[in-house]
Amino acid sequence: MTTTPSTTGPARTTAHDPLLAAVRQGVRVFDLGRRLYVGMPQSPNHPAYWHTLPRRHGDRVRADGGSAANDMLVMGTHVGTHIDAFAHVSHEGRLHGGADALAAGVGGVYPEHGAHTIAPMVRRGVLLDVPAALGAEVCAPGYEITPADLEAAERRQDTPVQPGDVTLIRSGWGRRFDDPDRAAFIGHDTGVPGVGEAGAQWLADRGVHAAGADSIAFEHLAPGAGHSSLPAHRVLLVEAGVYIIETLDLEEVAEHGVHEFTFVLSPLPLFGATGSPVRPLAVVAGPGAGDGRG
Repeated sequence: MTTTPSTTGPARTTAHDPLLAAVRQGVRVFDLGRRLYVGMPQSPNHPAYWHTLPRRHGDRVRADGGSAANDMLVMGTHVGTHIDAFAHVSHEGRLHGGADALAAGVGGVYPEHGAHTIAPMVRRGVLLDVPAALGAEVCAPGYEITPADLEAAERRQDTPVQPGDVTLIRSGWGRRFDDPDRAAFIGHDTGVPGVGEAGAQWLADRGVHAAGADSIAFEHLAPGAGHSSLPAHRVLLVEAGVYIIETLDLEEVAEHGVHEFTFVLSPLPLFGATGSPVRPLAVVAGPGAGDGRG
């Protein structure tokens, strides 16, 4: 929404905006998005990220000596840190709300369930640090995060999950994202820790708006199983209408003990797409900023 400045009427609200006042006093921003680079680990089910420079400095030089470079990107919408739209997953031929999955995608886009329908988020965010609640640094490979684990993290942090929240589940697996061995983060052979069907239902019952994880998929992945079964996606995207955010970087915010924050996320308005790359932020009061990765 845009408000036209005025010196005569109530349209000018910035002087009395408590949110702006809080920003002026100082905020700290934690970047929860992963850096995108060629060769980064990703699900093999999606087109890989590729970046190239079709024009480099010096290819063409203007008469005044100026030059410019430009880029071309190729990538799937479920690569790197991203959000799943309701068009992403169906169950027994149905999308969220009971829509026929085939009919909904006629023409190659999903007008009613695509990424463009995901409204920008400025909501209460809660980080549930599961390894910390378990007395560990990282959840074991293939470990299923249960409702009891989620409740233990709630109690330890005194951050009960409430309706409308964005709840982020840290397993510690995100530490492997930049491992030289890409297979370490993908975890096909070892399995990947994450929320299973019961944990997803726990989140749905709490009425969360979105749920996120620091792994390649918001799922418990058993050793050798890969993505052969994704019950958490079914529960959240299809049955409950809860958005899923994957491949988050939750290490810095966890290291600082920040478990409750203002969560900010704005998807690209990709009409009819099944998902969108995102760069989510966790914002708290206080001077300074995150590491400023660009």
